Amino acid sequence: MVRRMWITTFAAFIINLISQDFWSQIPKETLLALISFIVNLVVLTVVFYIAGVIVVGKQRALLSDAFVISLLGTIVNGICLLFFPPLIGLILSLIIWLLLIKRYYETGWLGALAVGILAVIVSVVVLVVIGIILGISIPILGGLPLFLIS
Repeated sequence: MVRRMWITTFAAFIINLISQDFWSQIPKETLLALISFIVNLVVLTVVFYIAGVIVVGKQRALLSDAFVISLLGTIVNGICLLFFPPLIGLILSLIIWLLLIKRYYETGWLGALAVGILAVIVSVVVLVVIGIILGISIPILGGLPLFLIS
C-alpha cells in the first residue's frame, strides 16, 4: 500500500513537472550537460556490461554493477580531473576505475585490467559504428572521410 502511494505521488510530481514551464527556466548549458551525462552513463553501462560478461562471466557481471561502476566512475573521474593536475587526475581516475571494476565484478587486478581494456575496445567499436551510421568522420581514424575507410 505504501509503495503504491509512493509511486502515485512520484508520478504526479513528474506529470506536474512536465506540465509546468520548468524546463524553459533551466539554462541550456546545464540541460545539455545533464543530457550528456545521462547519455554517457547509459553508453558506459552497456560497454562495461559487455566487457564484464566477456571477461568475468554472466554470473558476476550484472547490469546493475555495470551501472554503479559507470555512475561512480564518471563522478570520481570528474572530481579527479577538476581538483588535480591533468596527468595526476588521469592516473588517479584510472586507478579508481580499476578499483570499482575489481570490487563490483569480484575479480582480481588482472581481471579488472582486462575488463578496462576490453571496455575501451568495445567503446571504440561503438564509436566507429555510430560514426558510420550517422556518416560522421571519426577523429580516431585521422579524420578520414568514411568512404575512404570502408
